[in-house]
Amino acid sequence: MTEHSPPLLFVMGPTGAGKSALALALAERLPVELVSVDSAQVYRGFDIGTAKPNPAVRRRVPHHLLDICAPTAAYSAAQFRSDAQAVIASIRARGRVPMLVGGTGLYFRALEQGLSDLPAADPVVRARLQEELGRLGAAALHARLAGIDPRAAERIHPNDPQRLLRALEVHAVSGISQSEMWERARLAPHAGQIIKLVIAPADRALLHARLALRFNLMLERGLVNEVRALRDGAALDADAPAMRTVGYREVWRYVVGEYARTDMIERGIIATRQLAKRQLTWLRRERDCTWMDSSDSRLLERALALLRAQNVFKHVVSDLE
Repeated sequence: MTEHSPPLLFVMGPTGAGKSALALALAERLPVELVSVDSAQVYRGFDIGTAKPNPAVRRRVPHHLLDICAPTAAYSAAQFRSDAQAVIASIRARGRVPMLVGGTGLYFRALEQGLSDLPAADPVVRARLQEELGRLGAAALHARLAGIDPRAAERIHPNDPQRLLRALEVHAVSGISQSEMWERARLAPHAGQIIKLVIAPADRALLHARLALRFNLMLERGLVNEVRALRDGAALDADAPAMRTVGYREVWRYVVGEYARTDMIERGIIATRQLAKRQLTWLRRERDCTWMDSSDSRLLERALALLRAQNVFKHVVSDLE
């Protein structure tokens, strides 16, 4: 990468805020290709509940890092960083600009800041933590993590056992919190310019209403049948990494008879709101971001004006005037 490489464009925001719609509108006007920054859209078969772009949209606008992982596999921030770097290089080789779009903050951070060299997994420690999880419950282990590493506890949901146990494991093995270790000796941060747009409605109540409508629309489009197909066809179980995805977890419990439909809908909406809250908390700590109101009727115009001011697509944007 040279100092003359085009910048990376980050389009970030909480779930359901409208960042994908803006990215698509920009991609239809500018020489960009879209790179998904979504820890659930990497999984094949996870379509409706992740709001994955449909085949017609993907034919119209190039997308990357969708459907690259089997539903039963694990996918890490380190894998995302490696995959994204390769895709970014290929996009630039075609004379286009990478636009990274999504809500998985850890993936954005891994690409921008690099990753620390965390200790390898310790089977003995992990087995002990797994036993404690079964005996004490996720809430107790999450409370323990909050005492050890408050920043990790804030970004990791109690219902995310993989990340919860990994954060506890890192501390048990090294004596250093995961967050502190990430602050030490980060490896290979991104060297070029990054332009960050954060897309979120200024009114939190509006976001909540959108999320409720969005979840119900997903159910109308067949989310329950999608989860049934994943359970039966992909041989998934409730502990698969992909099943920690908000919405899928609640529908799974409905499918297996743990929740009534009304409970599933209520819990799914609440879980989605909690995810959006965590994402917004992370975004407020990000530096050098331009926040844009997703309910602004002139959002696209303002985003184009920002890119024009940055001279990223000067020759293209001027054609739109």
